[in-house]
Amino acid sequence: MSNTDNPFSGGYGSASGTTTVSYGGAASSAPSAVAGSLIKDTTTAGFAADVIAESKNQPVLVDFWAPWCGPCKQLTPIIEKVVQAAAGRVKLVKMNIDDHPAIAGQLGIQSIPAVIAFADGKPVDGFMGALPESKVQEFIDRIASPDGGRDAAIQSALEAATAAVDAGDTQQAAQIYSAILAEMPDHVAALGGLANSLIELGDLDQAKVVLEQVPADKKEDAGVRAAEAKIALADQVAKLGDPVALEARLQTNPKDHQARYDLAMILNATGRRDEAADHLLAIMKADRAWNDDGARKQLLQFFEAWGAGDPASLAARRKLSSLLFS
Repeated sequence: MSNTDNPFSGGYGSASGTTTVSYGGAASSAPSAVAGSLIKDTTTAGFAADVIAESKNQPVLVDFWAPWCGPCKQLTPIIEKVVQAAAGRVKLVKMNIDDHPAIAGQLGIQSIPAVIAFADGKPVDGFMGALPESKVQEFIDRIASPDGGRDAAIQSALEAATAAVDAGDTQQAAQIYSAILAEMPDHVAALGGLANSLIELGDLDQAKVVLEQVPADKKEDAGVRAAEAKIALADQVAKLGDPVALEARLQTNPKDHQARYDLAMILNATGRRDEAADHLLAIMKADRAWNDDGARKQLLQFFEAWGAGDPASLAARRKLSSLLFS
């Protein structure tokens, strides 16, 4: 589930932290919403027994609703139907936030309907809005799988790590990936994410150690390949010399393709991706065959290391297409 669909991702059930929910004292009984033990109403006082304790037996979905909420009325028959069809793999607990607002407030719920899944006493996943039956079924199937609670928590943690990377908090991302690996040491997305984070933090040696832990059949993972490409580039750059001297050589002789190539490598290593790409494109424009088409091959390696959606990749690919097909 994406962050858009799951506003709770990273808010709980992630490796970056946990959510503490305070609830009332001893459990009190609440009237059943639907006959049987699969679906019931709860209160703030009953939350500990109905949700926290019960979720240690099987996942429990908590449906936060209110009588005035139109979408809640649309979701209710759908989620009740799917829960009943699940035949005990999950339970549904409903909480009227008008009568019992405390839990919803502690979980940061700002709109309803909101459904949060609890497993092993902790919130692990959720969604907002009146989803169609197919999406509710998909959500419950995932939560109710043998490792559904753990899988949902790990997915939420991965989304939190991605958000940290996007926000420039590489250290936080590395901590989240490390926490995931403490639970699942061979999780390839976390291995790739941690390796890339360590590279950004300048710890190439530790990144190499992490990549050595990737299972042989997972080496083609995009994150792993990106990390390996970055390390290969860094190893090359370490041998290239002084960028100031290379620029001086180009001032003297603009056709010194080796100097331009080496400078492109250094610029990439220091984060100046657009300039690095432009130097390689300049070599191609002047002499496509230079170094056995080396400039183009290196540019493609840049693209793999940067990622297909990186702005520098997109811009350089457009320039490359214009150069090749003009």
